[in-house]
Amino acid sequence: MLLVFLSSAPVLLILLYIYARDRYDKEPIGLVAKVVLFGAITPIPVIVVEKFLIFIGVNVGLTGYLYVFWNSFIVAGVTEEVFKFLVIFIFIWKHKKFNEKFDGIVYAAFASLGFALVENFLYVLGNGLSVGIIRAFTAVPAHAIFGITMGFFFGLAKFDEQNRSKLLLASLLVPILLHGFYDFILMSENTLLLLLFIPYLIGMFIFAFRLMKQHSDNSKFNPKNAQNRID
Repeated sequence: MLLVFLSSAPVLLILLYIYARDRYDKEPIGLVAKVVLFGAITPIPVIVVEKFLIFIGVNVGLTGYLYVFWNSFIVAGVTEEVFKFLVIFIFIWKHKKFNEKFDGIVYAAFASLGFALVENFLYVLGNGLSVGIIRAFTAVPAHAIFGITMGFFFGLAKFDEQNRSKLLLASLLVPILLHGFYDFILMSENTLLLLLFIPYLIGMFIFAFRLMKQHSDNSKFNPKNAQNRID
């Protein structure tokens, strides 16, 4: 029971925090819950694709840092972020409730945390309490940050027809790069790179907070912006 709680608690806390940051036009509980559920389903196809890509990496003879790069950026980064992206693109892109930029952050982060919830269960139940504690402060927040980053550009793309293609591409590529480098540091087991892990994680936290603040401050539902338009 303790492991189940430890697996789910950090995910739920971050979900509540992000939902609270959506100050001016809350998304429907039912819809965000569905997005979390869809995100929680994605590990099924992700596992299949990742196993296939690992098989390719081994059989083409990748070794050393090239193999680490393959596993971190392609196997993990590309596969996981693509499936998260598909969730929000298929189910949210044309939804009438996607009516401001910050919504992109909410839905992408919730899809990402749905994935993180299932992944965390698998890791914690398989490896125990210590892994659960470590992941509560590292992997789970990292998935939230990947989702926030995806949602930031996804929200921009929704309301910028002229640059839509570039912004949609950014909403996929930027989290892939963040995710890939996160995994590369850990998978490399290189002492110098590992020294960068905590600063990198802190940097991602700051980056994510700034992205949320930007979309929140610029929200069309923010009374300050409404007042400015009246003036």
